[in-house]
Amino acid sequence: MLPADPSMSSMVQRIARQALVTFRSPPARIGDEAGRSFQENHVQLKSLMSEVSSADLKLVPRKADTPARPYHQHQPPVTYMHICETDHFSMGVFLLKSGSSIPLHDHPGMHGVLKVLYGKVRIRCFDRLERPSTPPPAPQARTTSTVDSLRLSVLRSTAEYTPESGPCVLSPDRDNLHQIDAVDGPTAFMDILAPPYDPDNGRDCHYYTVLPEVEGQQQQQPGQEVWLREVSQPADFWCGAEPYPGPQVCL
Repeated sequence: MLPADPSMSSMVQRIARQALVTFRSPPARIGDEAGRSFQENHVQLKSLMSEVSSADLKLVPRKADTPARPYHQHQPPVTYMHICETDHFSMGVFLLKSGSSIPLHDHPGMHGVLKVLYGKVRIRCFDRLERPSTPPPAPQARTTSTVDSLRLSVLRSTAEYTPESGPCVLSPDRDNLHQIDAVDGPTAFMDILAPPYDPDNGRDCHYYTVLPEVEGQQQQQPGQEVWLREVSQPADFWCGAEPYPGPQVCL
């Protein structure tokens, strides 16, 4: 008899299988039977994600970079380890160097589960609101194209997450826009997105900035409405790739 493949019972494999079960047929409505089944499977997925650790992925925590130069200007501030991807979800690990961040961005029509593996992150989550018929007040005139790029949103939460924290969860209509900042050193988190980004099917990533010129938005509080402007990908942010060292996933 051949020895059992330990990767088949690894925590990463269990999470991937549960993600597939959860997101294979997401319901149109939460209240019906399919919706209840989805909720039950989603709870199980969050429970597994709460337990995963850097050791499960054979991930060695990185040492802090020099504070005066958190990362070299020619090196990516963020890297990504690809674990697996299907038509229903993608799973991988983001690694942020000291002082780096993933800018405010969205996940159109997508669910997400994020679990910190080492270090600490600060996450600000926003929801897009119904667009009003008039643009926000502004100190100077805006062109039509600028007004079209504005989005009325609400700040849902600002929180810090460590390996001891539960996962951060987003849905198509809740906490869907967020910014992730490394706090006090390098950090890494496991990330599931369902379904994966796919520009051909309307699931492209868009970046935003909070309008600084609108009075009262300099110090946002949870529940406060804010104006966001869609912007190009910031020039100081890009994501590199590096190999994933952990157990392989078979689906």
